[in-house]
Amino acid sequence: MLRDAQDHAVSGATSDALAPYEAAVRSLALMHGDPVARFDAAIAAAPDFAMARIGKAWAMVLPNDPVTRAMAEALLDTIRPLRLLPREEAHLAALSRAVDRSRGAAVDILERHLMAFPRDLLGHTIAVMLDVYLGRLSRVAARIARALPLWSREMDGYGSMLAFHAFGLEEAGDYARAEEESRQAAELEPLGFFPHHTVAHVMEMTGRPESGLGWMATREALWASPEHGYQLHLWWHRALFHLELGQNAEALAICDGPVMRTQRRLASHLANTTSLLWRLQIAGCDGGARWAELAALWEGHADGTAVPFTDIHAAMAELASGQEGRCEARLVAMRQVAAGDGEMAHSYRKVAVPVVEALSAFHRGAHAEAVERLLPARGDLWLMGGSHAQRDVIEWTLTEAAIRAGLHDVALALAHERLANRPRSIPNRRWLQAAQPVAH
Repeated sequence: MLRDAQDHAVSGATSDALAPYEAAVRSLALMHGDPVARFDAAIAAAPDFAMARIGKAWAMVLPNDPVTRAMAEALLDTIRPLRLLPREEAHLAALSRAVDRSRGAAVDILERHLMAFPRDLLGHTIAVMLDVYLGRLSRVAARIARALPLWSREMDGYGSMLAFHAFGLEEAGDYARAEEESRQAAELEPLGFFPHHTVAHVMEMTGRPESGLGWMATREALWASPEHGYQLHLWWHRALFHLELGQNAEALAICDGPVMRTQRRLASHLANTTSLLWRLQIAGCDGGARWAELAALWEGHADGTAVPFTDIHAAMAELASGQEGRCEARLVAMRQVAAGDGEMAHSYRKVAVPVVEALSAFHRGAHAEAVERLLPARGDLWLMGGSHAQRDVIEWTLTEAAIRAGLHDVALALAHERLANRPRSIPNRRWLQAAQPVAH
């Protein structure tokens, strides 16, 4: 039986199928190239190649979109009849839970599986991505740390493993180690998404926007080629650096240019554009007709039941485009999830529903109500999924709502909190000035 690059037996594989499969796994880990096309090539060469079918199904799960999730569900029926090895059975079990919207359960299966198969690059890649959607990035560094001693620098995929570990460190607040490891990973895998991404995160979280812009400009050719399918997220980071410097026109130009040019009609892509445009609007830029175009793109790609992160961002687009009825219909579906006993019920109940209710209040000018709903949700905001930087759009909304509501004590406290981490931030300074009560 043939073995993959990390020395795992792979059932149903042929020598002709193994090369495109390896390229697909590498593509998925680096987020560079088209993994689905490569998995398809492997399947065409060896129809019973179980891991090729499993890999393709995982690639359909990752966009966090109901359309691609349905494609993954259809693929499951082609995998179950195959005779699977133990590693492949673990992947199928996790994949089945993820397709069933039980992403936490899927990661739990992968967590145990990766103790037995610590060199499973595909398994590690999927676990990282699912933890991003769940907001559970504190688990990433520990999981990779268990495996790294069993890898060597010469092994195919080591650079990606190091990059995953660095991202986990960044989300845990270990910024110095995260930056150091990411720069090492960037040398090993110069085309990889995660090394560039994590350094951008570090510079965002430590208030170094000029350095962030310099990092991204110097290495733009390595993260912004047509082969980089998720480059819009790095453009999003670049725009955030401009916002921190008060360069709103430059941020809007990135939104109108490379962000919209490279976005696809997938929830994971649309959330970036939505989040950026929402921040720009808070900063004083008029979203105008962009919102209607964006809301139209969201149709069918966030159904109120998938994951809080996508529903919250879809609601932003609906509200800002004046489609309050669609947002209210979304809230009905979200409240049904929150009232149920599914895996996501707690996240919807504690965070997703109150956040969308707050966004609706903010949109209609009920700013005190928005503050009232957002303040209790802050401690559990990680439940919406995403990174600290992604969730900060809710903190922007809360701070702006407190100022517009005239709640000077709340606004002043929030502004001081933000300035403690990023004292040179122009938006933070603006909020501090606006939060000062008017002397009589």
